[in-house]
Amino acid sequence: FFYKEKILSPGQLKRLSDHKYSCESLSILDKFLQPWWDWLVSKIPLWLAPNLITIIGLIINILTTLVLVYYSPDAKAEAPWWAFILCALGLFAYQSLDAIDGKQARRTGTSTPLGELFDHGCDSVSTVFVAISACIAVQLGSYPSWMFFQCFCAITLFYCAHWQAYVSGTLRFGRVDVTEAQFTIMGIHLISAFFGPEIWSIKVPSIGIFEFRHLILILTVVCCSVPLYQLFIDICNGGVGKNGSTVAGTSVLSPVIPLSLVIVPAFIICRKSTEHVYENHPVLYIMAFGLVAAKVTNRLVVAHMTRNEMDYFDSSLIGPAMLFLNQYFNFFIAEHIVLWICLIWVCFDLIRYSRQVCLEICDHMRIHLFKIVPSVTPQAIQQTSNKNGTATVSNNRQSRSRKHYH
Repeated sequence: FFYKEKILSPGQLKRLSDHKYSCESLSILDKFLQPWWDWLVSKIPLWLAPNLITIIGLIINILTTLVLVYYSPDAKAEAPWWAFILCALGLFAYQSLDAIDGKQARRTGTSTPLGELFDHGCDSVSTVFVAISACIAVQLGSYPSWMFFQCFCAITLFYCAHWQAYVSGTLRFGRVDVTEAQFTIMGIHLISAFFGPEIWSIKVPSIGIFEFRHLILILTVVCCSVPLYQLFIDICNGGVGKNGSTVAGTSVLSPVIPLSLVIVPAFIICRKSTEHVYENHPVLYIMAFGLVAAKVTNRLVVAHMTRNEMDYFDSSLIGPAMLFLNQYFNFFIAEHIVLWICLIWVCFDLIRYSRQVCLEICDHMRIHLFKIVPSVTPQAIQQTSNKNGTATVSNNRQSRSRKHYH
């Protein structure tokens, strides 16, 4: 059940091949950053595959965040100033590389639906680490409930963006969206680096009960309300499918179930823990459940691009189930040990799923994931013709399809 030989059916692969990227962006900052992105992509060698650019950016983002996690695993301890600067630079690098991967694909003539899917998949993982890094920067571990709210708001917003795309067929970005949020978090890191994280605990002048970190909470609520309102409008207006359904012909409300199967258990396990597993290990907890949400979001993106129904249950939910059963039956295993097992399982399951989906698409479209392979030119066909004048293009295709995808 959990390890199907093939994740995508032939019909899904065919519909994926026919998928056309549709996006609307009103971002304030994007137009100012376009010259930087255009200059940057012009310096990228033509042999560098777009997906390789994306994954390099994600790795940088994850590693720089893990430096912060190393120094502040409970989101309470103060990390060194240089770790915040490193994290800000890592996020800027990820944002820049994420912005130019599509430009590189068009520049090299290698634009495919796989590139869009791979980009969104990396974004789903990055969202988790960016949210965690922001919480560490303002030491939200001292306010565990607030940290839970902040992180799951970010995760939910990313999921809802693709839920809206699943309903309307178009991915929409508002005037204040991903780019603006990323620069805000970069600013938070730089403030923590130069003034120390304790600056966020200073009371706001003239408003004695508010700390500066409360402004982030207000900003989060405001930024969440706009896209959630837009999602509500899209649902009320109906989808682009038959009888107001989604692109896959399913109910516009159906994506709420997979998301609920992540957030509701996360909340219940957190509240019912006798060992206070979340309060004592907030970063580990958010990381584990955040990656479960990333896996579910990836499946939503796949469902949208293949115009297919989304399954409600997922193998990554085995991780949270282990935590729940350990609590329910009061096993002797410490909850933080089970949480580590949960994280390891979720990482393994996410990587396995992503790898298999990518390889299936690569095999179907006869492309490579991390390498640009020159197409067969008429000159090459002429040179490889045999004595009877019969070209060997079919053999070339077969040999390419058997190569390992790098």
